[in-house]
Amino acid sequence: MAVGIIAEYNPFHNGHMYHLQKVKEMFPNEPIVLILSGNFTQRGEPSIIDKWKKTSIAIKAGVDLVVELPYVFATQSADFFSYGAITLLEQLKVDKFVFGSEIDNISELTTIAQCQINNPEFEQLVKIYSKLGSNYPTALSKAVYDLTNKNINAPNDLLGVSYIKTILKYNYQIKPICIKRTNDYHSKSLNKICSATAIREALKNHQDISNTIPDFVVPYLNNLHFKEDYFPLLKYKIITEDNLDRYQTVDEGIDQKLKKVIKNCSCYDELINNIKSKRYTYNKLSRMLMHILIGFTKDFAEKAKEIEYIRILGFNNIGQKYLNTVKKDVNLKILSKFEKNYSKILDFELKTTEIYDLIENDNLLYEEYTNHLGKKE
Repeated sequence: MAVGIIAEYNPFHNGHMYHLQKVKEMFPNEPIVLILSGNFTQRGEPSIIDKWKKTSIAIKAGVDLVVELPYVFATQSADFFSYGAITLLEQLKVDKFVFGSEIDNISELTTIAQCQINNPEFEQLVKIYSKLGSNYPTALSKAVYDLTNKNINAPNDLLGVSYIKTILKYNYQIKPICIKRTNDYHSKSLNKICSATAIREALKNHQDISNTIPDFVVPYLNNLHFKEDYFPLLKYKIITEDNLDRYQTVDEGIDQKLKKVIKNCSCYDELINNIKSKRYTYNKLSRMLMHILIGFTKDFAEKAKEIEYIRILGFNNIGQKYLNTVKKDVNLKILSKFEKNYSKILDFELKTTEIYDLIENDNLLYEEYTNHLGKKE
């Protein structure tokens, strides 16, 4: 059938190339289907390059079919992110997917996922640890250890558990497979294989990152989008908006704290450090601020919990052939171009592109309407 991968490519680097090469070694005769985050990412940041550039890079790297993960899934917590991405792969009849893992033990990750779904004590323990002051990831890890005697706190393992939970919860047929992640997700060191975080930091500081990415990626690294570029827009919105608590994850009175500190802050990091606490991690706050910037409300989030369409960003001949093979069995509409008013989630995607394009003005709205079936490479 086909093998799936899920990625943000922010930006595409040697570690991603290693991942793709391993997938090709494991399944040399099967199409590779990528579920790709668009112009905004799960860390609560704009992608440094837009989704069309990322699509072209992915196809040059060996991906056969690229499908967009909508903003409403791509920018939320691990469980929402995983549900959206895995559901798209399942809908496209992909029968296996490969993800990076720090522990590289699918059996152990499955045991942890089963515990979170099936053990009634799990949620009780999470609530207890949360009340004691732990943020959600820490409370989750402590509850898992109490019930399974297994430690899980590395980001790709946590995401891997969410992938498996989605499969188990919805009885999906797709098979999860993990491969060893070899670099430190949080490290700022620039090595041949290093984290996307380190590369973004280096790009922001105008450092040479040529040894960390494949040569074919270099021409795409122009007109970069950094979250600090959007800070004046965010600051204006926080100052002028009366009801910040209507936005997704703005809870527990943190809107009042935002109002109090925003006028004296000159950048994202300063704002986040002024409101960060044990309960609110950096990434959670970053996502929250992005939802304010974009206008992603709790009301809309409540209505946008299901995948409504499959939007193709790009493909090669192999991807096109696979798509033609499975499309008669796919339950969701496969979109070959942007269709206004077809889905509120898709309409919202257009809005996110408009905001993303305020910084570099790459005429991305034109791309949205004219990329029929993406860019065939």
